[in-house]
Formats: sequence, C-alpha cells, structure tokens
Amino acid sequence: MVELPIDTLYAGCPREIAPGRKSAIRKEPLEPPWRIEAEGLVGDRQADRRYHGGAEKALHHYPREHYDAWRADVPELAQEWRPAAFGENISTLGLTETEACVGDVFALGGARLQVSQGRQPCLTLNFRFGRRDMARRTQETMRCGWYYRVLETGAAQPGDLLRLMERPRPDWPLARLFALLYLRPRAFDELTEMAALPELAESWRALARRRIESGKVEDWRRRLGG
Repeated sequence: MVELPIDTLYAGCPREIAPGRKSAIRKEPLEPPWRIEAEGLVGDRQADRRYHGGAEKALHHYPREHYDAWRADVPELAQEWRPAAFGENISTLGLTETEACVGDVFALGGARLQVSQGRQPCLTLNFRFGRRDMARRTQETMRCGWYYRVLETGAAQPGDLLRLMERPRPDWPLARLFALLYLRPRAFDELTEMAALPELAESWRALARRRIESGKVEDWRRRLGG
C-alpha cells in the first residue's frame, strides 16, 4: 500500500525566467487548505497553455529522491536542488517512475487523482537552470516526473496522505513508458500496447500511433532546445 504524507503543495504564477521568456516553473509552498479543481490546484497558473496545464496535466508530481541524484550530477547548482525546482505541485519521498504506473488512482484529501502521462522535458528547463543541456539531461536520465488528471475535485491540507486506491495497469510503470519513448523507440509491439491504454493521455497514445504508422521517431531537438 502506497501512503505518502503531504506536508505542502506548490504553486506559481508566470514571471520572467530569461529575457523575453515567461514561465510559472518557479513555484513556492501554497497556503492551505488546498483546493484541487478539474484543471489543477487553485492558485497555480501556466504561462503557455498550449504546452502546459489542462485537464491531462492538472498536477505535476516530481520525486524528491531525484534531487540527490541532481546534486551529484550537477554540484555547481547545489542551491537549486530542492522541492519545486522542476515546477512540481507535489513532491514526495517513496514513489518514483519505477513504481508509479499509468492509470494509478490516488486519493488526496477529498480529491481523486489519476496518473495520466509522464512529463516530456522541454527547453524551459534550460532557461530555468541557466544550462543549455538540462532538458536533454532530464530526458536521458528519465528523471522526469509525471502528471495527474483530476477524477474528483476536492480539498486537501497538511498531513493528508497521498494514498494509492487503484492500480489498473501494474505492467505499465512510467519507467517503462519513458524507456519505450527514448530507448526502444521502434519497439512496435509495445507501442501498439501503449496506444491501446485507455488510462493514458490521448496525446501520448497518438504519439505511439504516429510512430507505428510512419515508422519514424519524432525529432526532439526543438523541444530540448538544440
């Protein structure tokens, strides 16, 4: 049974992170009680709604364990490696991409959340950390985190548990999805399974279908920033 205590949730508003570029990736602890609506946490906003936010990316979860790895990999940014550095709303110890599965349903206070997709890192991370390679590093290490859709809205407060309620796809941990996207991009049998997962966000199912139909892997250079 997965039961993780939540001490705070994080939210942010758009602000300039580089000349001419705004993002809400810099998040701070949000005063409780926390209200979780269909498109996320009340008080949290996104700068570019084309790529961020929405029902399938309502809340972002990033494992706190990853910060120790980043501290070792990029020690010159040691002061940055703390919860919410990657723009997450939820930061916990005890659950990573290896354990969390597509379609997992969690209760948090009065809300119910479902794992909808992984996070695909983009060049916003490069601007956030002042390094041209941060998006690429995040993808290569697959320390990406994941998103939830909101099945039931509700309120939560400090001390509430993020409690696993259902696991319909135990064979599909997020780590398998990331490996399929980035390490085995032409594993077409698995991509066919991926495309058929009803709990997976439609954009990711469509990505799998495009690979199967075209036999090609998408070009990541623009998303990762060169």
